[in-house]
Amino acid sequence: MSDTYDYDEILQLKTAWYYYMEGLTQQEIGQRLGIPRLRVNRLIDRARKTGMVQFSIRSGHTTRLELERQLIKTFHLRDAFIAPAPVKAEETNENVALAAAGYIYDQMGKQDFLNMGYGDTMSRLLNHLGALSDLPVNIVSLTGGVSYYLPNTQSSVFNVKLHLIPTPLVLQTKTAVDAMLQEPKVIEAFELTSLAQMTIVGIGALDEKSTIRTNGVLSYNDNLSLSIHGAVGDILCHFFDSDGDLISSSLEERLISTPLSQIRKMENVIGVAAGVVKAASILAALKGNYLNVLITDEPTARKVLELVTDNE
Repeated sequence: MSDTYDYDEILQLKTAWYYYMEGLTQQEIGQRLGIPRLRVNRLIDRARKTGMVQFSIRSGHTTRLELERQLIKTFHLRDAFIAPAPVKAEETNENVALAAAGYIYDQMGKQDFLNMGYGDTMSRLLNHLGALSDLPVNIVSLTGGVSYYLPNTQSSVFNVKLHLIPTPLVLQTKTAVDAMLQEPKVIEAFELTSLAQMTIVGIGALDEKSTIRTNGVLSYNDNLSLSIHGAVGDILCHFFDSDGDLISSSLEERLISTPLSQIRKMENVIGVAAGVVKAASILAALKGNYLNVLITDEPTARKVLELVTDNE
């Protein structure tokens, strides 16, 4: 057994321990050991490369990471984030909303503006973002329908500043829409979307429990008509077919909503959707190239990829 004292190896071990086990910053480690931060960085890197530090990822996490990788590769996404399936299926929206809030909060700056759509998961996400942030989060609505963006009454913290389009989501006629879009306050509200660093949208399914069905925006006959015309889902109440192409309808002409053509041109669009029932809608949105990032739950991500395989 060698009695040789390897100072560099001991220093490397101490640095790795402080960094990975005690959670100290590189600056704090440097101060504690009396060495420059740059050397701390090199010691940590060497500890990883030489095998002094080894990582083990739980199998469940590995599965989700692989699904994320497949989604990114298949749909040329910038990123994907998959939340684990909850024990109770009815908690899926809450799980994904919480995961999305954490992801978005980590990405945004203190003064960032965020464009946001409506929906149950969006509402939950908004409440979680408000709770996470010390400073007010600036939210710009992407559609009319003021009530869809108001805080959940069960939320105890809502640190959000809302910039809303002061109109309904759907009007009676195209003429009424054209007139409303000329109003200075509406023009001003839509112009704010260009200031946003991120755009967050929900993805709806042609489903009885969808937000626009439960809030009365769409009737049963509207749903039936859209289905007949090949609609599988929507973003911001713009319905599209299985290839992500916009469905032309009388509803489309009566919307106060950011067009899908504009969403497609935005550079940082995050789609947030939960539940296997939305798998076909999510796949269509991805085919339509409306999203740069997808946040969903594990069963839904798996189903989306299964649908890709089935269609090949």
